[in-house]
Amino acid sequence: MADKFIVEGGKSLEGEIEVRGAKNSAGPILTATLLTNKECVIGNIPWVEDVKNFIEILKSLGVKIEKEGERTLKIKADSQLDPSKIDFERISKIRLSVLLIGALLHRFKRFKISRPGGDRIGVRPITTHLEAFKKLGVIIKEDGLFYEIKVNDLSGKEIILKEFSVTATENLMLAAVLARGKTIIKGAAAEPQIQDLGEMLIKMGAKIKGLGTHRLEIEGVKNLNGTFHELIPDPNEAGTLILAGAVTPGKVKIKNIKFEHLDLFLDKLEELGMNLRRENNALIVDYSPNLRAVNIQALPFPGYPTDLLPPIVPVLTQAQGKSKIHDPLYENRLNFIQELRKMGADIEIVDPHRAFVFGKTPLFGQKIESWDIRAGASLVIAGLIAKGQTIIENVYQIDRGYEKLEERLKNLGAHIKRITS
Repeated sequence: MADKFIVEGGKSLEGEIEVRGAKNSAGPILTATLLTNKECVIGNIPWVEDVKNFIEILKSLGVKIEKEGERTLKIKADSQLDPSKIDFERISKIRLSVLLIGALLHRFKRFKISRPGGDRIGVRPITTHLEAFKKLGVIIKEDGLFYEIKVNDLSGKEIILKEFSVTATENLMLAAVLARGKTIIKGAAAEPQIQDLGEMLIKMGAKIKGLGTHRLEIEGVKNLNGTFHELIPDPNEAGTLILAGAVTPGKVKIKNIKFEHLDLFLDKLEELGMNLRRENNALIVDYSPNLRAVNIQALPFPGYPTDLLPPIVPVLTQAQGKSKIHDPLYENRLNFIQELRKMGADIEIVDPHRAFVFGKTPLFGQKIESWDIRAGASLVIAGLIAKGQTIIENVYQIDRGYEKLEERLKNLGAHIKRITS
């Protein structure tokens, strides 16, 4: 059944909301439990569709997973794993399943895995992953929709990544921690989820230097232990909630934020003229009707996050002047803008990576469709701003990255409901 949201715009948001665990951390950290046959306990799990699907993939592999409390999982990947039983259909739906390669190299000499899925935001080949694995000694053969993987011995090497790829960096980390010798990764991505993965691996006994930088040194160890680890709060969800609070009447307190993961994002919001006040690990957001145009370019961490570019676009339609946005990473990232234009947004798409957003433009409720996770978040914010009723279809895309978003916004006073049709 296809769910949709119906949003009545122009309503005040008041109250407190807490940021859930990071969806982008959950995948690599759940994958890391495959590196040991000891028990791992993972806390602060966000119950979003991508994470739930990935848990089912791990179960299909033979991983024992039990729920302990509302947001904690007890996980044990013992000797009963069977790669031939992996749920390939689920793998083809989510991008983070590519991380299984780096972890399974240590469990099996030979296995196959289907091509990963994910958002429709552009061509996202895993060439960078495959080239790096081959340098470590992995033999990879493409066979239709599958990759045939064979490994005899993993040896540490110096690897220069051709792009700041988050998942390639995570995959290499998973492979290198148990490889023989030292692996040096130059051009490593440094995003918060990579730091989170590194902290967990260190707790398990891995030797990693350089977290948070673009150069990682990993000295292989013989085995890893089980551990307890809590996921960091989701910076992308935090940013989305901040933006929603700023463009709706009222005052919202957003709790459980790691500010160091959002430095440039928050700096850009201050330049935009938002009314923000920090209070310990929370941010109080007041309605900000006097916004001014800004220029935003998405860049690898610590730059402005690519995943927070779509949610800020409807906010820029309410600013005074012409804003420029640029995402050099994904050629289809801005496709959702056509949905905002249906609502009356005055946006000129210069090329697949760039657009001008002309502000102080009223938005009006329309029937629109969510294309991917972050586009969906953008449309929800647009619906909260718009006059009249907005119908957002294909909200499964939103559910992939935001847990019960409509219920949590409703608790703040938003007029939003889910319809199953």
